[in-house]
This record gives sequence, structure tokens and C-alpha cells, in this order.
Amino acid sequence: MKYLNAKDLLPAQLVEQLQQYVQGGYLYVPVKQGQHKNWGELSGYRAELESRNAQIIREYRDGVPVSEISERYGLSEYAVRKIIYYK
Repeated sequence: MKYLNAKDLLPAQLVEQLQQYVQGGYLYVPVKQGQHKNWGELSGYRAELESRNAQIIREYRDGVPVSEISERYGLSEYAVRKIIYYK
């Protein structure tokens, strides 16, 4: 989570009102109902992992041994098997 300075984001009047409740602390503003993003969606990491896992499955189906896939992607053989067998 990235922290933002309220003075850089909000109108001065709203900052003054917030300072009546919180000064020099952190305030969490929750996401509106129905607008929550799943893990990795904002950064693109989820899509990156899905692409990598699809490539691992293709390589395995093309006959590349699990041990070689494991070394290539820096994963344990157990992790590679989980990707292959549970997708």
C-alpha cells in the first residue's frame, strides 16, 4: 500500500477537518463496496504469474522435465507440480 500525504491530495478545508480527528497518524480509507481489486490486479503481478504458469504448463506438455522447469523458473519441483496438476 502506498501512503499519500493528505495535503497533496485533498482540499485544505477537508485536511483541516480531518486534523480534528487524526494528526500525524495514518488513516485507512476503505474501498467502496463492489470496487475492490483482487490481489495483484493493480500492479499487474497476477497477470504476470498467470502467464508464467501457462508457459510452465506448455513446457511440461511439450516434454520438458519438471526438474528442468524448476531450475529455469527458480521454483521448487513441488511448486512446479502444483502449477501443472492444479490448473
